[in-house]
Amino acid sequence: MFTMKTKQAEQTEKIGEQLANSLKPNDVILLDGDLGAGKTTFTKGLAKGLGIKRYVKSPTFTIIHEYREGRMPLFHMDVYRLEDGGGDDLGWDEYFYGDGVSVIEWSQFIQDYLPEDYLRITLKRNDESDNQRTLAFDAQGERYTTLLNDLKEDLK
Repeated sequence: MFTMKTKQAEQTEKIGEQLANSLKPNDVILLDGDLGAGKTTFTKGLAKGLGIKRYVKSPTFTIIHEYREGRMPLFHMDVYRLEDGGGDDLGWDEYFYGDGVSVIEWSQFIQDYLPEDYLRITLKRNDESDNQRTLAFDAQGERYTTLLNDLKEDLK
């Protein structure tokens, strides 16, 4: 487990951009936290780091946005609407074991479909000014332990 704080949205985005430098196809990043915690802001940074120029917004109503023009595809998922189920036919394995990076917001709602190994990032607002965040990183599996260690080195 690794925890860090940011003081503004740009810092949260920059950490996502740094992480993108070490990402490989089939990587799975889980982003959890309350509404407005910075999950999509973090994903914008990931997209930028992957060379994606399109505007990144939360796929709340479409569930999945695919961005294919970067160094590798980014599959951005917001599964909040699947809280009561309904994700059986979305082809999770095609995303998780495809040619890109999968980023899943609200991952607890599809826990049964997730791969065994992943990097979970829990984002939490620290103040009422809506600027400060705490990011808690939890690596599951050897690949993600290495990824997290690389990120810690990059952020020094």
